[in-house]
Amino acid sequence: MTNKAAPSAPAVTGRQPILVTGGAGFIGSNLADRLAAEGHDVLIYDALLRPGVKSNLDWLKRRHPERISAVVADVREAGSLVAAASEASAVFHLAAQVAVTTSMADPREDFEINLGASFNLLDALRRRGDRVPLIFASTNKVYGDLADVALELEGDAYVPCDPAIRARGIGEDRPLDFHTPYGCSKGAADQYVLDFGRSFGLPTAVLRMSCIYGQRQMGTEDQGWVAHFVLSALRGEPVSIYGDGCQVRDVMDVGDAVEAYLAAWRRIDAVSGRAFNLGGGPANAISLRQLLDHIGDLTNQPVETHYADWRAGDQRYYVSDTSRAAQELGLRTARPWREGVVALAQWLRQERAGPEVLHAPVPLANA
Repeated sequence: MTNKAAPSAPAVTGRQPILVTGGAGFIGSNLADRLAAEGHDVLIYDALLRPGVKSNLDWLKRRHPERISAVVADVREAGSLVAAASEASAVFHLAAQVAVTTSMADPREDFEINLGASFNLLDALRRRGDRVPLIFASTNKVYGDLADVALELEGDAYVPCDPAIRARGIGEDRPLDFHTPYGCSKGAADQYVLDFGRSFGLPTAVLRMSCIYGQRQMGTEDQGWVAHFVLSALRGEPVSIYGDGCQVRDVMDVGDAVEAYLAAWRRIDAVSGRAFNLGGGPANAISLRQLLDHIGDLTNQPVETHYADWRAGDQRYYVSDTSRAAQELGLRTARPWREGVVALAQWLRQERAGPEVLHAPVPLANA
């Protein structure tokens, strides 16, 4: 639903801010915080519709009152979006409809947010004619369900039968295969971003993300499952698993993701027109069951788990081959997932989980 609130007047107008669409969201707020801390003026464009994003924006404004400004509007409001892009010195495009389930319920809305708004933003930059960099947040869903990758079950996790995939993960040379309306809308936007680089000379790059987790994430069943599992455990609530729980993803701490976005922007002349898989890589590949076991160890109590049927387009295995991103973007080794999950649990317990969790006798053991 479109937010009808009048847009906030940007305090940084005329100073060529860096535009972060979805900048009050999980990754966006972490990125905006880092940019402002480095002395950049940041214009956040966000409809503030998801739970927790208003408090993220308030947090950013308290930390960086002279650097952070915001436009509160929906990305489908083309006039507001074009105006926000009119003076931007760079754009990080993170605003999106993020759930496969929502795309199945309302594919038109998913299309309008993920593809229509992305096209409007790209075309606004094209018409400016001054080569404004744009970094786009894409998804591993562009590779489809990966049903042709033969898997075997080892303990509580699926692993590829092919030793090369097992060692490295899924690379960018994997054929695109859009599944579900969400996969189609994000995948089409991914390709538009790359083609506007080819066809019109816009300096663009795409980061196809696996599962990012960390502070300022309030996960749900549909998106942000690492935080959702941790938060549910802290509250003593059951977790629903769709499938058998042995599906595997590579998880990445948001601090490492922010480093990748900044690196793509700073190296845009060298990496323009390129797509990179972004995740924790094979060293941070875990199944849902393995994460739940770890959370149970942290809280000294097992996580109550309910099982349901697989959901449309779900991948039983996806792990990013991060070698191209590491080489071309100069990325550091990703934070070990056990360490990162402990940090997330501590943040959720201290900052966001609510009084019933803050005062509950739930100790957090070391990783």
